[in-house]
Amino acid sequence: MRASSPLRATVAVAVAFMMMLACDSAADSEPPADAPPAMPASGTGTVTIDGREVTVHVPESYDPGRPAPLVVGLHGYTSYGSEMESYMRLTPESERRGFVYAYPDGLTDNRGNRFWDATDACCDFYGAGPDDSRRLSELITTLQGAYRIDPARVYLIGHSNGGFMSFRMACDHADQVTAIVSLNGATWNDPAKCRPSEPVSVLAIHSSADETIAFDGGRNGRNAYPSAPATVAQWLGHNGCAESGRAAASLDLVVDLPAAETSVRSYEQGCADGSTVRTWTINGGRHVPQLGPAFAPAVTDFMLSQVKPAR
Repeated sequence: MRASSPLRATVAVAVAFMMMLACDSAADSEPPADAPPAMPASGTGTVTIDGREVTVHVPESYDPGRPAPLVVGLHGYTSYGSEMESYMRLTPESERRGFVYAYPDGLTDNRGNRFWDATDACCDFYGAGPDDSRRLSELITTLQGAYRIDPARVYLIGHSNGGFMSFRMACDHADQVTAIVSLNGATWNDPAKCRPSEPVSVLAIHSSADETIAFDGGRNGRNAYPSAPATVAQWLGHNGCAESGRAAASLDLVVDLPAAETSVRSYEQGCADGSTVRTWTINGGRHVPQLGPAFAPAVTDFMLSQVKPAR
């Protein structure tokens, strides 16, 4: 039997309404174009932030009700985030010590090598001019929005170009950074280019036989970078530390050198706001030392021992 005209009209309206609801539901299920990336709730996940991949590890112990430390790892020139992690092996420390851990990728240059635009000596060799200082600052802010991060415990660790970039972040964003660890990197050669707004603790690790970033300073292309002692001296000045440090027990961090190959010196006297500057000198070490199992726990101990004073 055919439906009457009024009934057909009613059915048509109902169908149209249901279709509209279905379309609205589908639209609601799609995140808006400017929505923040879906961060992993636990474990390891890779997301795209500002056009670049960032891998984030959230430890099983993470509790949104309790502020957690944040560690950001920065790779060297020609490397990338996951390779840096396989070298430094900080993910087990994230699980053991309960910090959120992120390792982003830098931009790719004209030769296909990833890099950070840290200082004039390292490592934007082709003039791309990315504002990596801003990007990494915004990454920290994004992670603080996604997780409950303790602003008094935010740390950066980097190797080579990543070490340079860690120093750059301490120069530019001292209000966001508690402490940095640089392995075979350096700060600006011109001290006037680094004006931190407040103290940042520094662990400067240098290999005495580094064939790429020389312990005694040098040039990377046309621009100079400071020696290991000059880098440390700059940060003693920034933090207001006395120049006379004290020696501590040597460490065994590198597997292909004799035991306790790394000399340690600590500068704490006079340092403002409880900050510190520490040096580890890998005697006989090269640019990419063969890190042993003690390295990751030792650098984690340093980072987590530094806490910004309450504001």
